[in-house]
Amino acid sequence: MPLIRDYLDDVKRLLDALDAGQLESLIEHLERRWRDGKRVMLVGNGGSASSASHIVNDLQKCVFLETGKALKAMCLADCQPLVLAWANDEGYENVFAPQVECWGEPGDLLIAISGSGNSPNVLKSVEKARERGVFTFGLSGFAGGKLAQMADVTIVVPSDSMQRIEDVHLIILHLAFVGLLDRLRTAGA
Repeated sequence: MPLIRDYLDDVKRLLDALDAGQLESLIEHLERRWRDGKRVMLVGNGGSASSASHIVNDLQKCVFLETGKALKAMCLADCQPLVLAWANDEGYENVFAPQVECWGEPGDLLIAISGSGNSPNVLKSVEKARERGVFTFGLSGFAGGKLAQMADVTIVVPSDSMQRIEDVHLIILHLAFVGLLDRLRTAGA
């Protein structure tokens, strides 16, 4: 079936185009937060929120089991009552920024995931994070959107297919997690 081959070939092309230096940077940022006892916050909507929530599971549980020291990772989309309360009272564009205001401290890391790079609630969280001295790392698609201009570092998956963008974003997150574990093992952490 040509659709299957085309889809797989397109995802391979997008993976081959990733900048290894940016991936290494993400791994370094995760390691630094683990070593310094700082927080890693993730935000996203829909499939991006699902990827954020998924990788928090790996970062919290597996890093702790490997090292005996937790990586303080949290997905700001995970507390449904809180997200809905902010959305109801202040608008959906304000569901993440108040949480960054609550939790974000200088030296923390915010990983902002937006396929379009233009999700207002994700952009507001980046803005709030930067105000609070939180380093921002974006994952976007298409041409990067506003996120590519706002975040300290952004990996852009240059595709107009949200499914392919989300596939590559999850691979990036898994690669960062595996890279972090490898660094911690190598260092004897």
